[in-house]
Amino acid sequence: MLSNILDKISFWSLFLVVTLLPIFFIPLVKIPADISKSFLLVIGLTVSLLFWAIARFTEGEVSVPKSKILLSGLVVVLVALVSALFSPAMQVSMFGIMLDAGTFYFILCAFLLMFLSSIMLNDSKKIRMVLVGLIASSLLLFVFQIFRIFFPTQLSLGILGNNTGNLFGSWNNLGIFAGFSAILSILIVEFLHLPKYFRWGMMSLAVLSILFVVLVNLNFIWIMLGVFSLFVFIYKISFSYDTKNEKENTISKFPFFALVLMLVSLLFLVSGQFIGGYLPTKLGLSSVEVAPSYSATYGIIKNTIMNNPVLGSGLNRFSEAWNLYKDVSLNTTSFWNYSFKIGFGLFPTFAVTSGILGILSWLIFFGLLIWEGIKAIFISDNKSARGELALIFILTIYLFFASIFYFVGSVVPLLAFAFAGIFVGLLVSKKEKNELTLSFVGDPRKSFFLIMVLVLLVLTSVSGAFKFLEKFASIPYFEKALSATEIDSARNSLSQAIGLHQNDLYLRTYAQLNVAKMNEIVAGKQSALSQEDQTLLQGILDESIGASQLAIAYDPTNYLNHNSLGFVYNTAGSFGVEEAYNKAMDSYKKASTLNPLNPGVKLTLARIAFSASKTKEAKEFVLEALKLKPDYIEAMIVMSQIEKSLGNNTSAISYAEKALAITPFDKNLTDYVRSLKSTSSTSTNSTNQ
Repeated sequence: MLSNILDKISFWSLFLVVTLLPIFFIPLVKIPADISKSFLLVIGLTVSLLFWAIARFTEGEVSVPKSKILLSGLVVVLVALVSALFSPAMQVSMFGIMLDAGTFYFILCAFLLMFLSSIMLNDSKKIRMVLVGLIASSLLLFVFQIFRIFFPTQLSLGILGNNTGNLFGSWNNLGIFAGFSAILSILIVEFLHLPKYFRWGMMSLAVLSILFVVLVNLNFIWIMLGVFSLFVFIYKISFSYDTKNEKENTISKFPFFALVLMLVSLLFLVSGQFIGGYLPTKLGLSSVEVAPSYSATYGIIKNTIMNNPVLGSGLNRFSEAWNLYKDVSLNTTSFWNYSFKIGFGLFPTFAVTSGILGILSWLIFFGLLIWEGIKAIFISDNKSARGELALIFILTIYLFFASIFYFVGSVVPLLAFAFAGIFVGLLVSKKEKNELTLSFVGDPRKSFFLIMVLVLLVLTSVSGAFKFLEKFASIPYFEKALSATEIDSARNSLSQAIGLHQNDLYLRTYAQLNVAKMNEIVAGKQSALSQEDQTLLQGILDESIGASQLAIAYDPTNYLNHNSLGFVYNTAGSFGVEEAYNKAMDSYKKASTLNPLNPGVKLTLARIAFSASKTKEAKEFVLEALKLKPDYIEAMIVMSQIEKSLGNNTSAISYAEKALAITPFDKNLTDYVRSLKSTSSTSTNSTNQ
């Protein structure tokens, strides 16, 4: 039957998405692994959804699981859509640069992954195929990474950096996935009937997984492993399972392996760096990953809700909220000029970007998922299915908890939604009247509506896939521009990238390249510029201004775009272009309103005002910068230079010495202070004579 063939194609496409996400990358092309995974997700989901829809047309009916979890997931998608549509930067919220994790299309893809998984991965045979596929991916990932630790350059694949660079994502995220693999192995051994050789294979994977958790040595992962292994231990002892085996009369009900994992987790938590830090230090494995703290993220959530209560700041716009509401005390840290794009976890970030409606929709979704899971593994009388349901539910909750309490990138939450769909499909398959079936035959009104929904779903997914491919095709050109050694070559590559995908990152970079080209032209001339050079400079300047203005049009709330335009005008001012300095100041002032606690923008305004001989205004901006960041060395030096220009040598020396006290071994600063004192001494002697 044709529909069976189409359903098989749909299944295998979905199967490849779920099982290959941890390891997928595109070889021979310098495309980051996380973007390659987005390619797999979009293409795989589109193929799966397309063939599933065509199969439904051939059958003349559609059957979907009756599930409150799926319905609540749809509500999350609708709230996300509304938040994106009403966002101050809709393009950023809908898609982002390349299917960013906080965008509407990412949430839509995650929901479709859950929906299709609930339909196609809803029986024991298919579920075990997926689990085996993930086990194989885990083994490949871990074995490859072991070799990478010792041969990082030879196994870089053209996209990986030092020995902690890996195919999964960040080093800590690899550790979280290793924890998932360890829990998966223990659950399979504890809950499923397995041949002896397969049990030993699972224990080998568990040991390998724990080894990587040790190498990453993140307390958060040990806490997760400890909590979940404790739950498995208590749950397994509390319930009796009639587990018969052909070769053995019974399988021991005592969860020995869960107990061992719990004790190992406790050991590493209690010992701290004494044991946990030994192996990573010995192998030279270090990776610094920075994210906002729980309290900092809570502060952003609180202030955003106060100012934009219903829909938040708009999807994928956490960094804009961070710039507006971050604690000023952060200016005393090394991250004072850094705009975080996500909070301490992915889902708390949605509290900022989708407001109260988003918070409620996510709480309902998580609440229903947990409630249905508790009923299935504690209350249900279906003993034969309880173990399998417990396995899938525990893995689902592990992945979601990791996504809530840590910044996990995109793979972990996508796997969480896939397993949520598997749980829904398995849970519904054990119930009577478990599906909602709608037929095309019969009532023309119902069939028209149903066909229209299916067609719109297919058209949306296909058009979204084409849009993604167009954006995806721009990445090699952008990477080529970044690695180019000549400015002209970089500009040409970036022009091609912008032609395929116009976004503010590409446009800002293009404006900076044009400024570099202008400086190159001016620096290469020993005498006055010819008419031809002036015409060329004017053309490049116009391109730079145009690119920066397009970046602002793309996202008017990103202070970096206004910085870019200010940088172009400031450069033009240094070439003697009239009113350029005033326009530069207007752009930087706009940037400062969007990032009011950033002392760097204030200092740039001071420098421009000083260049334009607006000394009083320059001093005011420097004082504002120093108020925001009292240890701002560059601001102290600029203030010293301003005071020196006004003839206030004592004040100039005072500011310079304050800067030198912070960095006493800075030779250039030491020489500057010495020259100030020498000038002051000479001036005093002249006055006395």
